[in-house]
Amino acid sequence: MQIQKPTAKHTTLWLTTTAMFMALNIALSSFSIPVPGGHLYLCDIAICTAAILLDPVAAFLVGGVGSFLGDLLFYPLPMFVSLATHGLQAVVISLFAHYVLKKHPLAASTIGVTLGGIIMVIGYSLGRAFIYATPEYAWLKLPYEILQAALGAVFGLLLCFRGGLRKRYAEIVRRVRA
Repeated sequence: MQIQKPTAKHTTLWLTTTAMFMALNIALSSFSIPVPGGHLYLCDIAICTAAILLDPVAAFLVGGVGSFLGDLLFYPLPMFVSLATHGLQAVVISLFAHYVLKKHPLAASTIGVTLGGIIMVIGYSLGRAFIYATPEYAWLKLPYEILQAALGAVFGLLLCFRGGLRKRYAEIVRRVRA
């Protein structure tokens, strides 16, 4: 297998798509749904969608750096937890979506978002216990972390596969590379 050198058009597409999803992640981090013990954010939808579509590096930038910047702007206390947790979540989803079960992309992406959701829930639960120095606070927020991960996984899969976003993005990439 010969590795193709990216063209200027491909690099521009990669950069703009990554930046657009990063901005979407930051925007979705700017508002939340109040729940007992904190807030429910919808940024996982952008993270899961981007991770299914993009390579692991771009996925990390969208998930980790985008969440870090969103927290830095709106609620800085957990920004390093967000960088590590959402970054790892996005990389795992992207790796599964692009390199595992290549003949079954929906199954691979489903496994990826499931593992990514588990990473997010565990990472934020441990992060909350450490940041706020109380495991009880992490337990209180746990059901909402699971809900946030599930919403991100389900809507990300729906947008990419049922909504046709994955096929459309692949067409654009093919056209740019040609």
